[in-house]
Amino acid sequence: MFQLASPKKSSGLGLFLRTINGRSYPRVVGMLREKTWLFFDIFLPLLSVVAFALMYKAIGAPQEYLGFVVIGGAMTSFWMNVLWAMSSQLYWEKETGNLPLYILSPASLMAILLGMAVGGLFSTLLRAVAIIILGSLIFNVTYVVSSLTQLLLVFFLCMGALYGLGMMTASIFLLLSREAWHIANLASEPIYLVSGMYFPVKNLGFWTGAFASAIPLTLGLDAMRQISFANGPLLGFLNVKVEIAILAALFIIYTLCSFFMIKHIERLAIREGRITENKR
Repeated sequence: MFQLASPKKSSGLGLFLRTINGRSYPRVVGMLREKTWLFFDIFLPLLSVVAFALMYKAIGAPQEYLGFVVIGGAMTSFWMNVLWAMSSQLYWEKETGNLPLYILSPASLMAILLGMAVGGLFSTLLRAVAIIILGSLIFNVTYVVSSLTQLLLVFFLCMGALYGLGMMTASIFLLLSREAWHIANLASEPIYLVSGMYFPVKNLGFWTGAFASAIPLTLGLDAMRQISFANGPLLGFLNVKVEIAILAALFIIYTLCSFFMIKHIERLAIREGRITENKR
């Protein structure tokens, strides 16, 4: 008799990588299958970019401000992805009944959240690139990149720190249960303000900017603007090298904090069951 071969089992690093691949795949493929989502994800954020850019043109602001708005509008996509597709993810998985399966599976929650981050980063990157291209064409934005290496380094450090923050807050939101929805709504607009999404954060003052630097998006945006425009350094908050060092530190801190928070969540779920149980 013929016997079906048992599926190959993975463990350790192999399981970790396969989990990342498995959780990122639905987000990438889902975006490509539903074309209407792709249209609205690009069109709606572009409206905010157009509104702020027209306002700056009306008041005679420097040309660099139009470029600041375009880059800020593109980075909005990443923040919204972190806020809704990362921070709130475990809460929604609990509401739909999938969280107990994640806890009981041999894969770690860290790998599951990393897979969501990788898939979300890829899909959001396409939207951000489309917003930059369209916004730059509409408002004739000129870029003068002083260092492509620094620009790429800032972007990847910012994304790493931002998604590390998202994984950490995913655990916090899960512990807060239903309050996660309200906190996510509350956090949207204040973050746009203090991170300098549509204007230089330097205008908020040093101490406000220093407080807002806990959000990686603040320094990431400021550094990318300084590198991408001729007069960017004059409107910058801190020196680019200092901002790169702070982003690297935030990346390490948030990644470690997310690791310990996720381990705490797993212990609570296994020992007490109160994380995975919906109490109405």
